[in-house]
Amino acid sequence: MTYRSLPERALWWINPSGRDEGLGMRLRSKIFLASALVIVVLAGVSGLSLGAVGRLVSTNREITTRAMPVLSLTASAREAIPQLLGLEARAVALDDPRYATAWTQLAAQFADDLEQLATYRLNERELRHLREARAAFQEYRRIVAEEHTLLRHRDRARAGRLTDTAAQVLRGQVRENLDELMAATRAGVLAAQSDAARLEARTWTAVLSALGVAVGLALFATAIIARRMTRSLDLLASATTEVAASAFREPIAVDSHDEIGALARSFNCMASELRQIEEGKQEFFAAVSHELKSPLTSIRGAVDLLHLGTHGVLTEKQTRLTKIIAMSSERLLRLANQILELSRLRAALVELDRKPLDLAGLVDRVVEELHPQAAEAGVALEREHYGSHFAYLGDEERLYQLVVNLGANAIRFTPRGGRVVVRIIDAGPEFELHVEDTGVGIPADALPSIFDPYRRAHQNRGGTGLGLAIVRGVANAHGGSVTAESHEGKGSRFTVVLPRS
Repeated sequence: MTYRSLPERALWWINPSGRDEGLGMRLRSKIFLASALVIVVLAGVSGLSLGAVGRLVSTNREITTRAMPVLSLTASAREAIPQLLGLEARAVALDDPRYATAWTQLAAQFADDLEQLATYRLNERELRHLREARAAFQEYRRIVAEEHTLLRHRDRARAGRLTDTAAQVLRGQVRENLDELMAATRAGVLAAQSDAARLEARTWTAVLSALGVAVGLALFATAIIARRMTRSLDLLASATTEVAASAFREPIAVDSHDEIGALARSFNCMASELRQIEEGKQEFFAAVSHELKSPLTSIRGAVDLLHLGTHGVLTEKQTRLTKIIAMSSERLLRLANQILELSRLRAALVELDRKPLDLAGLVDRVVEELHPQAAEAGVALEREHYGSHFAYLGDEERLYQLVVNLGANAIRFTPRGGRVVVRIIDAGPEFELHVEDTGVGIPADALPSIFDPYRRAHQNRGGTGLGLAIVRGVANAHGGSVTAESHEGKGSRFTVVLPRS
């Protein structure tokens, strides 16, 4: 992987998209296009629905504004025919001019109704029956006018014959044509209602189909975008976890040119910088520790010679000062050895000296070594064995240091009157080493990083923060693992799993 020079990298942190200024629009464009596709389909569905609603409204308007008034006027005219007949018969039978006047007025209203019917938009069949009804009615009015003239001349016999013959035929024609007109109008209403029902069914089908397509497209487009985004974000989250655990090695493969791709490239550069810084720090510590080891060994050797009196007897003050020098040099030498050991473990440069050993016996020796420290701290130190076969092929020196580190930590963080148990379990295909204590516990926020180098859960209790990192390195070198469980204020348990093979 090729990295930018420092000035270019500084500019790159200000503009993560680098030279391609158009990357910032890519992801927004994808989301916009997916949303626009759904919106277009929904707009089409809405237009289709509005068109269908318009046609349904037009059909209903046709029924309410034309068919219903036509039916109402036709029915009213149809009902007026018996009244006309009654008035006509009374005028002839009683020779009363008042009935003739009433007939004339009702006939005029009847004619107005027929004229009003002509103002509506009628179909061809309706118009034909209306014309025939009007023509028959006009002839009927002429016959009745002739009857009234005969009545005025006192010729009731001829007037009666006209009522029973020509007038009766014409009334029948008017009635028949009005009936046909009503039937034609009703047929038109039924046809319109049938068309509306079919239109409604087609509209529902089209709308539901379009909605189904819209939902399908929306889900498909959303799934594609979400899958691409979540897959990239999952990779970033996993890589971030690895960076937090100092285990990030390979850069993320970037196959997109949107904002997430730019973020991945930024992350790769950041991780590379952090890895270089971490490697530089480890190299520095290893180099310094290696350079310190020789003079510290010389200082400790010189102090030992002074204690032996090789160069004369020391005064009490000189003895006290040399003891301080010896203790300080021993602590520094131990720290240098720990840093070197951790550097070798992290670089996988440790060659294990695997030999057959008894894990139960190793645990017993560690407990015996730690008993004075536990007694001084007022902590009960116990050991437990579960199983009968504890033969193991491993590096005894490093496994011994592993148990010592865990036991010493447990004693240091357990208050006076507490209890520490070192337990070895034969678990079939593997061995489990448990170190439990009733101490102060580990804060929940520090637990995930407790095995990282130079990390201390309790800053005020001393320590270098290397002991648990070495424990993890030794366990991993043996093909095993180590985990920690803790409840703050109640205690902790560390579990080391070592496979037999």
